[in-house]
Amino acid sequence: MSDTAPISPRDKADILAQALPYIRKFHGKTMVIKYGGNAMTDPELQKAFAEDVVLLKLVGINPVVVHGGGPQIENALKRLGKKGEFIQGMRVTDAETMEVVEWVLGGEVQQDIVGLINQAGGKAVGLTGRDGGMIRAQKLKMMDSANPSIEHDVGQVGDIVSVDPSVVKALQDDAFIPVISPIGFGVNNESYNINADVVAAKLATVLKAEKLMMLTNISGVLDKAGQLLTDLTARRIDELFADGTISGGMLPKIAGALDAAKSGVNSVHIIDGRVPHVLLLEILTEQAYGTMIRSH
Repeated sequence: MSDTAPISPRDKADILAQALPYIRKFHGKTMVIKYGGNAMTDPELQKAFAEDVVLLKLVGINPVVVHGGGPQIENALKRLGKKGEFIQGMRVTDAETMEVVEWVLGGEVQQDIVGLINQAGGKAVGLTGRDGGMIRAQKLKMMDSANPSIEHDVGQVGDIVSVDPSVVKALQDDAFIPVISPIGFGVNNESYNINADVVAAKLATVLKAEKLMMLTNISGVLDKAGQLLTDLTARRIDELFADGTISGGMLPKIAGALDAAKSGVNSVHIIDGRVPHVLLLEILTEQAYGTMIRSH
């Protein structure tokens, strides 16, 4: 998987020296990382991810992790004999499914990530959108893509109303690494399952993050010929939406990324989570490991 040839001390020093301008540039800045896909399920990649997050924190960058957990939710529902139902890419979430979502995301998955980061020498703290009143949500209104007069009921799937990042800021300032499950709460204290890409994008905006990094199972945004597009502007993305190059599960990801870029997040990166230590490579080296989205 990775090249294990020993590196000479001189090369090591060179590599570290090359990282220095980036460490200096990003010192004290916040980076929101959406953690998902293979990086989340492959033990080697999990370990590399945790080490990267800890190293970023140690050199004075503030990582905030937002995670998904689609496959883990699927497995838990299967064990209960429930079949996941999707409408236009969104999981239909009835009350029973919502309970499963809460204990899988806010329990099992979140605590696994917290444990990995702590094992790598960091101090991670798990949160859901309920903690510190962070993510207020309302029921998502989903219109039919073919006929906008039809509304689909997808149950307890949420749309973000507002994000209060004060609990995240308090933890960051105290050397902790926040790990956030994408669950929000409504006016009647009901729970909502929210798309993790959307939560990461919104949180990056509210925290005025330097970067939003989204780990995926692809090398980035590809054109129709399968070539990686390393640098995209808002205008170019609109063209890719229009001609169908970007479709399916990439739609909410890119739409959220674009919103964040337009709302003041300096750059948004959609990166290949299958590459070991991709976070360090993307943040601390010249090399591009995915697609960067800029607002203009």
